[in-house]
Amino acid sequence: MLVQVVGCSHRGASIELRERLAFSPEQTRGALDHWRRVFPGVEAVLLSTCNRVEIYAATETRAEPSLDQVATFLARFHGIEPAEIVERLYRYTDEAAVGHLFAVAAGLDSMVLGESQILAQVKDAYQTATEQDNTGPLLHAAFQSALHAAKRVAEETSIGRRRVSVPSVAVADFAREVFERFDDKRALVVGAGEMAEETLRYLREENIRRVTVVNRSRRRADELAERWGGEARDWDELPQAIAEADLIVSATGSDEPIVTDPVFAKIETRRPLMILDLAVPRDFDPAVGRRADVYLYSIDDLQAVCEENRKRREKELPAARRIVEQETARFMAEMYHRSIGPVIERLRLGWQRPKEEELERLLAKLPDLDERQREEVRRSFDRLLNKLMHPPLESLRDESREGVPRGLLDALTRLFRLKD
Repeated sequence: MLVQVVGCSHRGASIELRERLAFSPEQTRGALDHWRRVFPGVEAVLLSTCNRVEIYAATETRAEPSLDQVATFLARFHGIEPAEIVERLYRYTDEAAVGHLFAVAAGLDSMVLGESQILAQVKDAYQTATEQDNTGPLLHAAFQSALHAAKRVAEETSIGRRRVSVPSVAVADFAREVFERFDDKRALVVGAGEMAEETLRYLREENIRRVTVVNRSRRRADELAERWGGEARDWDELPQAIAEADLIVSATGSDEPIVTDPVFAKIETRRPLMILDLAVPRDFDPAVGRRADVYLYSIDDLQAVCEENRKRREKELPAARRIVEQETARFMAEMYHRSIGPVIERLRLGWQRPKEEELERLLAKLPDLDERQREEVRRSFDRLLNKLMHPPLESLRDESREGVPRGLLDALTRLFRLKD
């Protein structure tokens, strides 16, 4: 049995390399088809995200692909020279590979510790490989166990419960403190960048329904509003949009405040009004936050909570790692037992037949024995067989604790002429 992973991630590979090796969903399916032709009989799952590209492979029936072979496979699929990437890839085998997979699924190897999105990506990669007929008993067992390990980490630790991104903290730790519900609120998004859109995504998860987008570029405002089912307005309509909003998310690239305190004073706003100012420099004059029923939070306020949540996640890391280690040890024990089980069974069957033949020959020469005496003879033969088998079986079990005892398995197979 051999499970291995070859790939690169944010931990050691530049974003330029990861971009060159990334696979779209369609490319993933094409690559898995090609893998079956290049490495027939070798199971494979291809995991490609913005932070990692990894191939998990497993085989019991033939030699496993080497690091150079997998690097060549990845490189040539993307039209890259293998020599450009082979030294930048890592390769883990057997227990190290399984432990890595379990840590990845649990979010312990992510750029953001404990992030949950990777689990869905692992599931999707496994499902795609299964649909493409690239998985078999080894990777089925490995990925099912990885999902179980990730579930244990999520349930038994709080490593993924505290949010550590600015948009998620803005909604979960701040907006919820002001509003009990969001479905009856109107949100105003000022700006159309990634930060504003990600915050809007979290608000959507809280069931906010009415969204207005204002941006200097009306085209980008229209695009963002269309994606989220909101309405776009021209930049000169910003004061009116502020007056109608319950919650404002502002993240423009302006060099100076877009709303000064005198300008805000002329706007008849709803009460209460929450403003999440995610811009640097700030979009809203800090003096606005001193007004009654206006809750103004800057990105510094949010980042302080992010950092505190990050520290709390890191405190949970040892407990999460222990779970991954436990699940890895359990999985490997099952795999090792699986590898030595057939040899043990063949060894027993191989010795059982001559024992029975000699026993019957002896009993035929002693016809005067009663049934009790015959039973005692049978038990003596069984005890002798068990004692003879004990040393090789004990050696197998001892060696299997450190991994698959390939050398010992081969030696026993040849010595006792065990058939497959």
